[in-house]
Amino acid sequence: MSNRLKDEKSPYLFQHKDNPVDWYPWCDEAFAKARTEDKPIFLSIGYSTCHWCHVMAHESFEDEAVAGLLNKGFVCIKVDREERPDIDAVYMAVCQAVTGQGGWPLTIIMTPEQKPFFAGTYFPKERYYDRPGLMDLLNEVLRLWKVRRQELLRDSEEITALIHKSSAAKEAGSGEAIPGKKLLMKAYYIFQKQFDPLWGGFGGAPKFPSPHNLLFLMRYAKEEKEPEALQMAEATLNAMADGGIHDHIGGGFSRYSTDEQWLVPHFEKMLYDNALLILAYLEAYRVTEKEKYRDMVRHTADYILRELTDRQGGFYCGQDADSEGVEGKYYVFTPDEVISVLGESDGKEFCRLYGISEEGNFEGKSIPNRIRRVQAEGKCKAGAAERLYEYRLNRTSLHKDDKVLLSWNAWTILALARAGAVLKEKRYLEAAKKAREFIEAYLTGKDGRLYLRFRDGEAANQGQLEDYAVYVLALLELYRTDFQVEYLSAAIQRAGQMIRFFEDEEAGGYFINASDAAQLIVRPKEMYDGAMPSGNSAAAMALQKLAALTGDTGWQEAARRQLKYCAREIYEYPAGYSFALLAMAEAVYPHRELVCSVAGEMSEELREQLENLPIYGMEILVKTRENAEELAECAPFTTEYPLPEEGVTYYLCENGVCQTPVRELSLLHEFFNQIQ
Repeated sequence: MSNRLKDEKSPYLFQHKDNPVDWYPWCDEAFAKARTEDKPIFLSIGYSTCHWCHVMAHESFEDEAVAGLLNKGFVCIKVDREERPDIDAVYMAVCQAVTGQGGWPLTIIMTPEQKPFFAGTYFPKERYYDRPGLMDLLNEVLRLWKVRRQELLRDSEEITALIHKSSAAKEAGSGEAIPGKKLLMKAYYIFQKQFDPLWGGFGGAPKFPSPHNLLFLMRYAKEEKEPEALQMAEATLNAMADGGIHDHIGGGFSRYSTDEQWLVPHFEKMLYDNALLILAYLEAYRVTEKEKYRDMVRHTADYILRELTDRQGGFYCGQDADSEGVEGKYYVFTPDEVISVLGESDGKEFCRLYGISEEGNFEGKSIPNRIRRVQAEGKCKAGAAERLYEYRLNRTSLHKDDKVLLSWNAWTILALARAGAVLKEKRYLEAAKKAREFIEAYLTGKDGRLYLRFRDGEAANQGQLEDYAVYVLALLELYRTDFQVEYLSAAIQRAGQMIRFFEDEEAGGYFINASDAAQLIVRPKEMYDGAMPSGNSAAAMALQKLAALTGDTGWQEAARRQLKYCAREIYEYPAGYSFALLAMAEAVYPHRELVCSVAGEMSEELREQLENLPIYGMEILVKTRENAEELAECAPFTTEYPLPEEGVTYYLCENGVCQTPVRELSLLHEFFNQIQ
């Protein structure tokens, strides 16, 4: 049954006509009812194209439990800020004075005399992370309305603190860890204690790259203004780049270092290591703008494209450590070999710069490295490494593992797509797109399910959790770099399959294998982020990103369930779950969504402007006349964003609060600069 908004002409109010909440427009009747029934007023202010207004509507105002509490204890009023800017201005000033910030949806609770005693913006139905829940808020206000009514006007800030305190006490008493900054801080302190200040990395030999640890530290450094976290990440990235674990001749990284200084690797190269390291060096380049990190991204990505790429577009697993039965034979040199290829002068200079000596550093020969770079500054002659690479190819060969694994390919798609966008290298993005086409063509069954492996014309083995979870992340990254709605739609489809076939509805989290797979004596579940992030951590990140992009309450609830599970599992030793921590960071730190409503087609100019935005990781949706219907299926709230007659209209939301729409992207740059 429609409420009192059914006859309103405001699109925003009309959107709420079928809510179970007994909404009134702003009118004398509402205030008279509040006085007669001795009830406080619940005032909600927003506008029709406000992303987080839609989120709160679907999450709370369409919910029978919330509506029942509102209808019983309050008189509820809806206001369109675009139709009543006067009302909005008054109560927005109150919100800014009380909380130090403002935006929409604007939530006010006040007396029948229109005097506010509580102000805020977006509230979820239930408390999550560091944000109080609407149900907790409403119950607490009703209690205070009875016992401390005369104090409410001057006690608004205390009421807010009390709600935070009481919600936190409930959760602390449950015996379960909750997602929040404390877990991130705990992990940081562990990394701090384990850090090797001399050689970088964490702990002693052997040392693994674990790029997700470094990604976490860089994110933590940014959000918490903690320069030491960035220093630890940079020291490790620099040490790996200079060490023998990095193939200075042909690019790419070996699986791990057998010693503490990253000199002698286990020479096997794996696709997943290199994909994840691209992400780590790319983030370091984005944060510091140091050319060294950009060069490492290119060196590693080019290695993948040159040596691990199938002509049909898939990516191979890796290359063996042995050549002709000898570990590392392919990679090591003697000075005489180098000089024979480069000539006397250039050869000796290369040996000096890359630590190639007569005594050697590995079984009588030398692994090229730049560990002693301080004593050996300079650059070798252009083309020297390329000439040694060609010599090395002809000298001996490496066995290549040419099977294609879906999850590893998905990590590589993600890495190459992001590298293509950040470095303006279209060939990386094109390779990522081609690999996605490979997955759809060769690793997808007739039933629409994913396979785990492809080799020699055959797809085999039912896809597992990480195949779905990481593929969702890859598809979302393709959407972020190309803005083709098909990628977003496909990500939603795969995430739906992931929930259907893998979620543990009783204990939380996700199983490794599907519910309809042949079962073992126990159905396994993995959380630890080892050499690669676990499927559960990847699922947490995928669900959190989908929740932010789509505004869909179903994805938001799925993300919260998963992050709650992760928090419980990682509490004792969070440093072992750095990708789960990254997913948690997406939720607990300020997040931003930008909707671009475009009059015509998506132009290259707009694409370049969006790529150059100073805030990386902001979720972006692009609506055009051509994709509006398809986009609405993925993110229903975008139906309310009108297409302009010309140009582009930009709608920016931050942390559940929507800003005033603008017609020029440059008008948002001042805001971006403030939050850098």
